[in-house]
Amino acid sequence: MEQQKADENVVKLAEDQKSQIEQLQAKVIQLEKQLDMKQADLMEMEEALEQTEALTCPLLCLERQYRDELLDARAELLKNIFHDPSGYGEETSDITVIVIKKTRSRASIGVKRMGELDSSPFYEAMKEKYNEVEADKKTGLLVSWWQECVKDPHWYPFKVISVDGKEMEVIKDDDEKLNGLKNEIGEGAYKAVVNALTEINEHNGSGPELWNYKEGRKATLKEGVQFLTKLKSK
Repeated sequence: MEQQKADENVVKLAEDQKSQIEQLQAKVIQLEKQLDMKQADLMEMEEALEQTEALTCPLLCLERQYRDELLDARAELLKNIFHDPSGYGEETSDITVIVIKKTRSRASIGVKRMGELDSSPFYEAMKEKYNEVEADKKTGLLVSWWQECVKDPHWYPFKVISVDGKEMEVIKDDDEKLNGLKNEIGEGAYKAVVNALTEINEHNGSGPELWNYKEGRKATLKEGVQFLTKLKSK
């Protein structure tokens, strides 16, 4: 009876082990199927990525080509405006303030050097103190001096603030040089210098730009072409 009981225990143990092995085998098969499905999905994703890259690369190259062509077109437009003999520009190796003023005074579209000071508020302030000749002379000296200040890389009257979670640079309220300008020359001259500083800071010292003086922004290529067309027809 004891032998029979022992045999029964051995049979039961064997059956339990067999059941466990079958469960493990089923689990392995299930995991292998899941792995095959994931590998299949991964292959599909890789194929899709390769197809996307195959389509994206030509588009990026085309975009770069179009961007270069637009930049070349803007550069050619600048060249044509400033080499025009009609009085809107003058041929020169350096784009001077005088030429820019000529362009700006006759049309809303022209060429502007980023950081160029507007001399008008300085002249208006000087007219209140001096006669016309002296006002011109004083304005020239002031504008020249402040233009050099604006270009000075050691003077950086900006501070960083956070607006809606984004950092941005604004003019310092306590800058002594700017506050002295405001007190001595006036609000208009102060704004002119601030605008010039901001332009240089935002445009990173870029060269001359097509400019919409009426709206105070960069002119579009279309606006520049339209302006040049009218210019050539006169």
